[in-house]
Amino acid sequence: MNVRRSAAVLAAVAVFGSAAAPAAFADDAPSPSTALPSGLYGKSDPKFDGVFRQSYALLALDTAGVEPARKTVTWLTGQQCASGGFAAYRADASEPCDSKTAVDSNSTAAAVQALAALGGKDKNLAATVKKSVGWLKSVQNQDGGWGYNPGLPSDANSTGIVVGALAAAGENPANVKSQKGRSAYDALPKLAMDCGKGDGAFGLADAKSKKLSPNADATAAGVLGSLGKGLVVPPGKKAADAGDAPKCAKPDTAAQAASNGTAYLLDVLGENDDHLMSAMPGAKDQPDQGNTADAVVALAAAGQSEQAEKSAEWLAENSAAWAKQSGPAAYAQLVFAAHAAGMDPRDFGGADLVKQLSAQGPPPEKTATSDSASDADSDEKKDEGVSIWWIIGVGLVAGIGIGFLYSANRKKQQP
Repeated sequence: MNVRRSAAVLAAVAVFGSAAAPAAFADDAPSPSTALPSGLYGKSDPKFDGVFRQSYALLALDTAGVEPARKTVTWLTGQQCASGGFAAYRADASEPCDSKTAVDSNSTAAAVQALAALGGKDKNLAATVKKSVGWLKSVQNQDGGWGYNPGLPSDANSTGIVVGALAAAGENPANVKSQKGRSAYDALPKLAMDCGKGDGAFGLADAKSKKLSPNADATAAGVLGSLGKGLVVPPGKKAADAGDAPKCAKPDTAAQAASNGTAYLLDVLGENDDHLMSAMPGAKDQPDQGNTADAVVALAAAGQSEQAEKSAEWLAENSAAWAKQSGPAAYAQLVFAAHAAGMDPRDFGGADLVKQLSAQGPPPEKTATSDSASDADSDEKKDEGVSIWWIIGVGLVAGIGIGFLYSANRKKQQP
C-alpha cells in the first residue's frame, strides 16, 4: 500500500472498523462502468484515489524531466473545491463542493506537491497551490498535526505528507502552527513510539483503544515529515555515521523521532531481505512494494543511502507485476525510489518506469531525454549532409572546375 491508501484505510478503520478496511480499498477494485476523463491517469475506478494517483503521476514525470500533457494538469486543478481542498475524486467537477464533499488532507497535500513542482511562473497554478495551503492550515489539529479528514485525530501518514506539501509550497512547517501554538514537529514525536514498546517506530492507532502499534508505512511517512521532506528526495549522501544504525532514544523532538524511525526501518528491512511486508490490519503476509518504495525515500532523506540502494535494487527485481496491477501511483512511487537511490528510472531492473508511467495517461508534451536525442539526431544528419556535399564539391573541383560551380549551386538550392 502507498501512503494514500494507508491513510484512507486509517480513516476507514476509524469509521467502519479494521475488518472492513482492507476490502474497501483493495488494489484490485473493479474498473468504473462509465468512461473516465481523458486527462486522468489510470484505468481503474478513481473513486478513492483519482486526485492522489494523478498528483503522484504528474510529480514523478516532472521529476524525470517529462512535461505532462496540459489536460492532465487541467483535470487536476479542476478537481479543487472553492475552499482550496481536494477530495479523492469528483466525477462532476462542474458541481460545486458542499458539506457532503469529502475533502481530505492527503489528496490536497499530494496535489500541492505536484502543482508546486509544475508551477514555475504559472500564476494560475501558484494561486491553486496557495489556496490549497490555506485550506490545509485551516484544518490543522490543535496538536499541530493532521488527520486524513478534518476532525479526525492526527496520524503520521497525513501529517507527514502535509509537511511535504508545506515545504514544496515554500512554507516553513515549523511556522505553521495551530491556535495552541503547536506545529507538525510537536505532533510527530507524540505519534512515535518509545524504544522499548515499538522500537522507535511511528505507530498506527487502533480504532477502539487508540493505542499505537508499530507500523512501517507510518514510520516512512513520519520520518519524511520529521525531516521536513516531501515525496521527491535527491540521492542521499552517506551520513558521517551511516555505517551504524542510529541509536534509539526518547522521541522528545522531531529530529529524534526521525532518527528512531530510521533505525526501525533499517532493522525491519535487514530482517526481511531489504524489503517490507504488508503493514495494514487484515492484509496478507506478503512483500509490500509500495511501503518498501516509501522506505527507500525516507532512508535517502535520512542519509542512509546504502540501505536505500539495497532496497531500491530489490524493488528493481520484484516490482514489475505489482506496478502493472496497481497503476500510476505505483509507477510513480518507483520513480521516487529510483530517484532517491540514485538509480535510473528509465532502466530500473530493465524497465523504463518513465515510459510505463507515461503510457498510463495522455502522451506527454515533451520529454527532456527524447528532445535532446532528437536534437542530436537532427544535428548529426545536418552535419552528415554538409560533409557529403563538401566531399562532392572537393572531388568535382579536383576533376573539372565546373563541377565545383554545379555543386555549390545545388547546395544553395538545398532546403
